[in-house]
Amino acid sequence: MAMLLKRVWESVSNRSSSSSERLAIVAPSPSSTGAFERIPPDIFLQILMFLGPKEAARLSVVCKSWKLLVSDNLLWVFFLQNQPEPWDSIVFAETHLRSKNPLQTFSTQPSQFSFMHIYGRRAQLTGSVIIDGGSGYCKFGWSKYACPSGRSATFLEFGNIESPMYSRLRHFYATIFSRMQVKSSTQPVVISLPICHYDDTDSAKASRKQLKEAIYSVLFEMNVPAVCAINQDLETRKVIGTGRETNGIYLLGGSAHQEDSETKKSFVSQFVDQAVLALYAARRTSGIVVNIGFNVTSIVPILQGKVRRDVGVEVVGQGALKLTGFLREKMKQKNMNFDSLYTVRTLKEKLCYVAADYETELSKDTNASFEVAGEGWFTLSEERFQTGEILFKPRMGGLHTMGLHQAVALCMDHCQAAEAPVDDGWFKTIVLAGGTACLPGLPERLEKELHGLLPPSMSNGIRVLPPPYGADSAWFGAKLISNLSTFHEAWCLTKKKFRQKSRRSIIGAW
Repeated sequence: MAMLLKRVWESVSNRSSSSSERLAIVAPSPSSTGAFERIPPDIFLQILMFLGPKEAARLSVVCKSWKLLVSDNLLWVFFLQNQPEPWDSIVFAETHLRSKNPLQTFSTQPSQFSFMHIYGRRAQLTGSVIIDGGSGYCKFGWSKYACPSGRSATFLEFGNIESPMYSRLRHFYATIFSRMQVKSSTQPVVISLPICHYDDTDSAKASRKQLKEAIYSVLFEMNVPAVCAINQDLETRKVIGTGRETNGIYLLGGSAHQEDSETKKSFVSQFVDQAVLALYAARRTSGIVVNIGFNVTSIVPILQGKVRRDVGVEVVGQGALKLTGFLREKMKQKNMNFDSLYTVRTLKEKLCYVAADYETELSKDTNASFEVAGEGWFTLSEERFQTGEILFKPRMGGLHTMGLHQAVALCMDHCQAAEAPVDDGWFKTIVLAGGTACLPGLPERLEKELHGLLPPSMSNGIRVLPPPYGADSAWFGAKLISNLSTFHEAWCLTKKKFRQKSRRSIIGAW
């Protein structure tokens, strides 16, 4: 490194001092670096960029003037921009998610705005195992990976469904760890699992409590160094069109860290909503998340990272399974032969879309073909857009329920009626989530329907955003949080604090 600096110095020794004065970042203080003090600051930064973050950090201890130059945000922004994670995601996370409750930005804490510090903290993170169960299939992978590395059935479909829940969960987790080739006791874990007991009956409540206790027990006995649950209880509302009640509940585990030898095996527990993760993946902290799940569609209002339970969560009694079933019936009517529902699901994902205008689309030639491995070629026509149309016209699929646009409009109306201490248009950003929400044309059609349904005062400024990472949006939201420079302090509880809370109070907080 010294030879490199010497060569650079020899190449710039004859440079005019006026450039140094014009671009100087800080006046050099007396030091023992000798002639190196005459290197123009812009050239010095170029040297540091070439050396890399580790060598640059070492140079900061040479003298005060070099320390100030090395700590310049411009240098560390450059290093962060060359990380695998997208720069805009890093900026969003570090400026909006550094503190959990309430969410704060750097604009309120300018003294903490040090990208050198942020880079150092992020570099120390060992990564987490993220297991996003979803409601259709499970996605898992390292938080340092660009995307989930594998997929499997959810724990609800795992093993013998007649076996005890504890055994199924342990088998499920052990299988995921085995596929990832990691030991459960060595890495923090982020876990998400859907709860199937939606009813607000005593029996359903007991089933939910039993599952929560089983999750804690299984992971603790597997010596996982971090356990967390995601999706707090949502305000109970009638499931539109089904005549029953539901609690839209999910579980997600967060990451922990090894603080020191005394807390090496420490557990953490923190609560975040899965819909919030999808919102974070879209780089937003406020808005409405429309999550088209496996069985139901949830419309979740979120303000500054918190689910507005006072507004309530609308739940429509149709989801991805209903659309797949509708397409299956249409294919049967045309005598198309297929072996499994997986084939129908694949065709839905590859060929189906949502029409901007249903009546106009009927007059078009919409034939398209796709080859399913092991099944052969399939050709669909009007089924391609009729499948997605039942989201807006449920009666086409035999459902007596609100259309998606009507449920979203109802939620927006509740949001406007509720007093909020921020911009009254926070609910006009709508983020879609779930695999079925990836149907082409859905964001544009929903936005069009909302403009036709709502008064101009509410519809002006509406933005409907597609799933930022497709069916993996929640996984990427968890990735943002687990890679935060302040994740350990702001988002986690240590095992010591966890033990101070009774098990009963922790379970009841869900």
